[in-house]
Amino acid sequence: MRSAAAEAISPFAMDRKVLGGLLFLGIFLFFWISLNPFVDLTLQASASIATDNSNKLNQILFLCLPLASVAMAMATPMRGKLLQPLALTVPIFLWFLLASLVSNHTLNSLKALILSYLVVLGANCCLLLPRSQVHFAKLIAIGTGAVLLLCYYGLYFLPHFSIHSAAEVMEPMHAGLWRGYFPHKNNAASAMVLLAFCGIFVMRAWSKWTGLVLLAGSVWFLLHTGGKTASAMLPAILLLAFIFERFAWLRTAIAFGGVLLVNVVAVGAAVSPGLTSFITSLGVDATFTNRADIWRLAMNAVSEFPLTGYGLKSFWRTEELVYGGTGIETWAVQAAHSHNGYVEILLSVGFPGLILSLIWFLAVPLRAFNRLEKAGPPSHAARLFLRIWLYLLFVSTLESLFFESASGYNLAWFMFALALFGLRYEADAQQVRERPREACAS
Repeated sequence: MRSAAAEAISPFAMDRKVLGGLLFLGIFLFFWISLNPFVDLTLQASASIATDNSNKLNQILFLCLPLASVAMAMATPMRGKLLQPLALTVPIFLWFLLASLVSNHTLNSLKALILSYLVVLGANCCLLLPRSQVHFAKLIAIGTGAVLLLCYYGLYFLPHFSIHSAAEVMEPMHAGLWRGYFPHKNNAASAMVLLAFCGIFVMRAWSKWTGLVLLAGSVWFLLHTGGKTASAMLPAILLLAFIFERFAWLRTAIAFGGVLLVNVVAVGAAVSPGLTSFITSLGVDATFTNRADIWRLAMNAVSEFPLTGYGLKSFWRTEELVYGGTGIETWAVQAAHSHNGYVEILLSVGFPGLILSLIWFLAVPLRAFNRLEKAGPPSHAARLFLRIWLYLLFVSTLESLFFESASGYNLAWFMFALALFGLRYEADAQQVRERPREACAS
């Protein structure tokens, strides 16, 4: 690897740094903002606008940006680390491919699979474009700053598209709550939590005042979204990440045990009357804001195809479901997704797909952080990835975020993939730094 002095005087290195930075920002902003922000929710058709991938420019960018990042990443010394661990990511893709091929909606499922993996590819390659942690922090500051500026711009200049109103078709009860350019207040709230993590990272890794402005702007917006879960999870995840870092013996319990416990309590209450009564006796809404009906319908459908599932994007809002093909009468047939990322995976690709995904989502990052911690204190970037990883792991018990490909909704999947690969890269980087010390000691 070339020295910093050589990098500084090389025009080619400077060109790569500039091009890499621009490409990073292009991918980051494409997945965060999309080409169709500021959806009008007072229109009946607006629900389909936010998830419409038919726009030709959108399709071109969805394909070209990740592929361009691959081309740039292949010019780095880390090109051999793409999509690692391949022994896991390849079988996951192949199983999802099999589930798509046997699905009743093969073309829809294959399209969703390809788009989902393009998000993964873009997130993975993005991490190889910055030249240093400081460069990464600067790019994150620009990207998150642009997102916040657009959200606040909407509040003052496009309030009709940025603040929920009583004239909305689907949920007029949210009138007055901020959503920025996002399609719903909950999407905005979850995004603001991620932006707050980015602000903390910028504050620690590069500029205290820039990071503080980003943090304050995201928290202030979060408080006006009315997102109670997200508002509570921001300090909770910061505390949980602190405990996760300091107490190694609790890490497995937090990652595996925490996700299992929340899913058992939430989804279990939907299928077990006894558990429903127990949760209600604790003063907790056992329906989890009417999600129980959706989970009950989903788990009943899983029992029909427990091995391969229905394929990505091939169950909800299909003709068989909406028009009574299941023989079940419930409002939940109108749902857009499972409102639980783990249930959605189970519904889409069956138990083998869920098991493979859990190994990738839980075991691989946990092992990476344990490796990283043994080499010394985690970097600021590692702490950013840890917070993003933990937050999206737990918020996915109430929302379907994994393998999401729809434009305007895939930013959480993009950030989750960024955290998955980021933790692994940070662990590898720590090991590289340790090798000279080991050589000197020997």
